[in-house]
Amino acid sequence: MVTPAISAASTTKTAELDATLHAIGFEIDELSASLVSGHLLVTSKCCQPFKVLHGGVSALISEALASMGAYLACGMKRVAGINLSIYHLKSAQLGDLVVVEATPLNLGRTIQVWEVKLWKTDPSSMKKKQLISSARVTLVCNLPVPDTAKGVSQMFHKYAKL
Repeated sequence: MVTPAISAASTTKTAELDATLHAIGFEIDELSASLVSGHLLVTSKCCQPFKVLHGGVSALISEALASMGAYLACGMKRVAGINLSIYHLKSAQLGDLVVVEATPLNLGRTIQVWEVKLWKTDPSSMKKKQLISSARVTLVCNLPVPDTAKGVSQMFHKYAKL
């Protein structure tokens, strides 16, 4: 796992690859066909009224990271999520740092399954992690890329470990 460090490069990377993740403050750290990781400082932008991370935000992050990994793993063909299952095990409070890793469980020709784990961490010691959510994302892959999305691969070539 890459130690999260907020930098202009990771901010730009996230902004270019996924505007919605960027809007909630999520930063992509690593991007490859075998691992997509990142981090989020829990702020009021991503909390429910009880000052804890909104479960929908965890689901959003899970599907987004699995989709990016699947896109890279299938040779930058279009992918679409067809199932998302997520378990919320613990809460993350306002101010907590959440780290996320998405890894493939099955890389089939037409169907991929990715596992996504979210942990809250103590920023002073990145070794201490508590699992807060676990998700499984199933995606259909190798779909044709529409003409309106042909430029997407250039952004991924710019940031991904290929």
